Amino acid sequence: MKLWIGNMAPETSDDELKAFLKKYAPDLECSTIARVEGAGNRPGALIAFEEASRAGLDALGRRLNGMFWKGHELVSTVYMAA
Repeated sequence: MKLWIGNMAPETSDDELKAFLKKYAPDLECSTIARVEGAGNRPGALIAFEEASRAGLDALGRRLNGMFWKGHELVSTVYMAA
């Protein structure tokens, strides 16, 4: 399963993103991060998790959606892997 996080601060590194996710979901392990540039100042990332439950990702997505981080209001959505 994957989690989309949009409207991140452009300078956010993968390590910062992983640490941020770990803070709110310590039991979930990020396997890959695919960056999406967006409209210049609103980049996003599609983050894949191995062995994550739908309930766990839904909870994380709800927690992060609308949260302010590094001066930006995040948008998050859970995607089922195809």
